[in-house]
Amino acid sequence: MFWKIVGVVALVWIGLALFGALFEHLFGILVVSALIFGGYLIYKAIAGDKHDDITKV
Repeated sequence: MFWKIVGVVALVWIGLALFGALFEHLFGILVVSALIFGGYLIYKAIAGDKHDDITKV
């Protein structure tokens, strides 16, 4: 029973370490892409082009 608990704790610890590493590396890409998308939306709002609506699919 003790080794099952140790195994579960080790798996959770490894999972959280992997998630933290991925989040740390992908956070910069997320911020840059959000800034680019926000800039695009601001540009479209200022340009006032009614023919190209971003909400159309």
